[in-house]
Amino acid sequence: MLGKTAGGLFWMFRNLERAGNTARLIEAGFRIALTRSSDPESEWKSVIVTSASQMAYDAKHDGYDSARVTDFLLRDPGNPNSVLSVIKFARDNARLVRTALTTEVWGAVNETWMVLSKVLKEPIPETDLPDVLATIRQQGALVRGALHGTMLRNDIYDFCRLGTFIERMDSTARIIDVKYHALLPATSFVGSRMDNVQWEMVLRSVSAHASFRWALDGEYNAPNIAQFLILDRRLPRSLAFCASQLVDNLNYLAEDYGTRPESLAMAEALNVRLKNRDIGTIFEEGLHEFLQSVIGDGRALGFQIEQDYRFNA
Repeated sequence: MLGKTAGGLFWMFRNLERAGNTARLIEAGFRIALTRSSDPESEWKSVIVTSASQMAYDAKHDGYDSARVTDFLLRDPGNPNSVLSVIKFARDNARLVRTALTTEVWGAVNETWMVLSKVLKEPIPETDLPDVLATIRQQGALVRGALHGTMLRNDIYDFCRLGTFIERMDSTARIIDVKYHALLPATSFVGSRMDNVQWEMVLRSVSAHASFRWALDGEYNAPNIAQFLILDRRLPRSLAFCASQLVDNLNYLAEDYGTRPESLAMAEALNVRLKNRDIGTIFEEGLHEFLQSVIGDGRALGFQIEQDYRFNA
């Protein structure tokens, strides 16, 4: 496969995943600011920080509130990470690799662009925000369903999945790290009811609230939820699950192409770090330090995949 085609597939699904992750992040911030936060400005700032958009946001706005933050993250054309921007990037990449996609996948991506362009044409009133965020998530699910239901399990499929899991792992790690620390008022609250409420909100940020109850039926506390989001391979958004899928898809590519690229070795090393671990040892290491290292490793892995498969060739 041409490197340019591989890159188009990778970034198409990375951008689609990013749109859904942004919608989940906004929804969590909206819930807290609306019902549980005594300082909504700090909460909306944490949403911007978690999305890695603070520098771009601060260049345009002086403060943080629901209207400005949601508009910036959902529909600001000057923000390359806004939902509208990344969905456009996804559709542009889909057009680039149109001949590599089934009619169903192309149609789902194109429909997603048309639906969200219409929904995000005007600023979103707060009363309509939950429905708009649900639409963004549903459109992403439509594309993933078309991919799973109609595409051959070949190198095309593998590059799509690599984009999905690189982006998903980065988002989950950032939400656990930045969101939790931004919300918790002081270290004296660790282990308190407020601490547990914040962890429950982290679960909601990655659409894992119901899954946690089904899988563990445990108390909403830091060790249980961190164990679930970082190490539980049953959860499709956990760091461990994402790492295992990256190894699988890179292995398939290695078999197809008869090579063993550096990116596969990097993914295997990351997978080992998340395998057979105990959350207690991660807390001893330092949760923040551990998550930052995972974010850095994921970023380096993404760059290495681009080099190994010559996306810019």
